[in-house]
Amino acid sequence: MTYRFFTPAPAKAATGVTGEVYRQLRDEFLGPVPTFQTLSAVPEVLAATWALMREALLAGDASRVDRELVASAVSRANRCRFCVDAHVILLHALGEHELAEVIARGGTPPEPRRAALVGWAEASRSPGAADWTSPYCPEVTGTLLAFHFINRVVSALLDPDLLPGGLQRSPVVRSVGGRLYARTAREPKEPGRSLPLLDAGTTAPPAWAGDSPVGVAYASLKNAATQGGDLLGDVARQTVAATVSWEDGKFPARPAEWAVDLIRDLPGTDRAGTRIALLAAFAPSAISAGDVARWRLFHPADADLVRLVAFGAITATDHVARH
Repeated sequence: MTYRFFTPAPAKAATGVTGEVYRQLRDEFLGPVPTFQTLSAVPEVLAATWALMREALLAGDASRVDRELVASAVSRANRCRFCVDAHVILLHALGEHELAEVIARGGTPPEPRRAALVGWAEASRSPGAADWTSPYCPEVTGTLLAFHFINRVVSALLDPDLLPGGLQRSPVVRSVGGRLYARTAREPKEPGRSLPLLDAGTTAPPAWAGDSPVGVAYASLKNAATQGGDLLGDVARQTVAATVSWEDGKFPARPAEWAVDLIRDLPGTDRAGTRIALLAAFAPSAISAGDVARWRLFHPADADLVRLVAFGAITATDHVARH
């Protein structure tokens, strides 16, 4: 696995909240995987991202297969190959070998209920275009929102290959990998274990979540990730929010040129950061080394880059959540 712009601190060196998140990841998931190590520069964003994924995808009584389907379908809609591959392997881990390979090939499940679930998840990329809403329980809706955020972080900060040389694209490797993780994937997880990791924050849990721990986790992530907008001026933040609203998840045909036009009239000190935040929201893999180098002239810390990407990602995610 290759990190695109910086290498996080080793997992074994983690302390405090980061160390506790990593302990939970070892107990209940696949360990401190690169997705979460990338976020470790900002522990409050790391903890909230883990909490939302855990409470939505792993804990509770909703079908884990349904939730893995949603994670895979959202990742496909967001063109996050890394996440599609990872959750295809987890479908294998749950014993759904044929279904996993249908998803890996970009297909639609043959069973109508599952086909509808996949269609719903993929449509959420542009929720305004289809008058999209969610009829599903908090765990399924929370899984969808978790991966709208995670896909963008992963595509911005990690290379797309899950395994060296793209080995995860071999059906045999996917199946074997799934069997290795089968026990961990199938163990029940008690809801709420991640919540003590979170800051109280000021954002109320959303109405769609009821009294589920998923709502507390989503509110914490929204609060932590939105604070990255403080790295930009008021007009720059408004530009990101307005663009996310009116573009409604459309993929820019030429992201680099698209972003140039949007930041042209902003103050010079805000252009590099606004460009990264916009690309994080719409086409995160298009963030370039040059973009990051310009940003680092005034913000050299890895943590500030993570905060900025998280701001773009949560702005796009909350656009879906409001629908």
